[in-house]
Amino acid sequence: MPYVKVYIHFVWSTKNRERFLSNKEIRTRVWKHIKDNSITKDIYIDTINGFSDHCHCLVSLGVNQNIQQIMQLIKGESSFWINKEKITKEKFEWQDEYFAASVSESLIEKTRNYIKGQENHHEKVSFQHKYDDFLAKCGFLRHKDIQV
Repeated sequence: MPYVKVYIHFVWSTKNRERFLSNKEIRTRVWKHIKDNSITKDIYIDTINGFSDHCHCLVSLGVNQNIQQIMQLIKGESSFWINKEKITKEKFEWQDEYFAASVSESLIEKTRNYIKGQENHHEKVSFQHKYDDFLAKCGFLRHKDIQV
């Protein structure tokens, strides 16, 4: 039996960064559904949270899972469910792109706390600013390439 412990921090936004998840009640309901539904698909979501236009997940990959598969299952099913349940007034969609980065064992607790703190964090800092910062820190962008 293989033993695997690989944590991935996923971040993705709503289509066109629309503020579909406009209040805490909606967000709580959506995050709970994503976590509950992921259990049925053998996806282990350690921590989930976000704000009005995006979601963060800390996921422990299973031995037969990959990043693309996890994102497809989580995003596809949750947008279908949000529309079926009429959680939002307009048709809900997630953006196609996403961010995924591995998280070392020593940074798991820091990542959990960061994800849990999204409500307070985004009262001060925009999602776009933080997303660009993530991309730069992981080497996808250089800080000087970021549009301000």
